Amino acid sequence: MASPLQEKSKAFALEIIRLCKKLRTEKKERVLTDQLLRSGTSVGANIREAAYAHSRADFIAKLQIALKESAESEYWLELLSESGDLRDPTPLHHCTELKKLLIASVNTAKRNQA
Repeated sequence: MASPLQEKSKAFALEIIRLCKKLRTEKKERVLTDQLLRSGTSVGANIREAAYAHSRADFIAKLQIALKESAESEYWLELLSESGDLRDPTPLHHCTELKKLLIASVNTAKRNQA
């Protein structure tokens, strides 16, 4: 059974895939769209990898990579939003929510590391 973090990150990845497809058909911001697609789908991939980590340190490292990817995704979404190419703020809100969950997860994992 998938954890809530895995479920949210997968839903976010699917949301990003749909958004990038839409932006591509509208011929908007190809470079930003490509970057967003990479970072937005990478979040869930790293969370999934963390579930199979070979140590607590590896688990934390994978979650930290996912956190970095969510921060990057947030940046691309902010650029698209502020440039007027992203009118619906929902993906940005979901990204920020996911980032907060990852921060909490990393902090909890670090506290429980001992």
